Amino acid sequence: MADLDQLREQLEKLRVEHRDMDDVIARLAERAPYDLIQLQRLKKRKLMLKDQIAKLESLLLPDIIA
Repeated sequence: MADLDQLREQLEKLRVEHRDMDDVIARLAERAPYDLIQLQRLKKRKLMLKDQIAKLESLLLPDIIA
């Protein structure tokens, strides 16, 4: 049970970081000229967060075979 709570807590932290990354990317893109390399790194990090979120969600919500 404690493991599930830890997974849920980690999932929430990743979701918050993912949302924050959206804001950072949007603010950086609004400023002209912006650092393209930094923007690419942020987007790559955001994709990695999305993958981690999907992995944790699959652990918490196992497939249900109907």
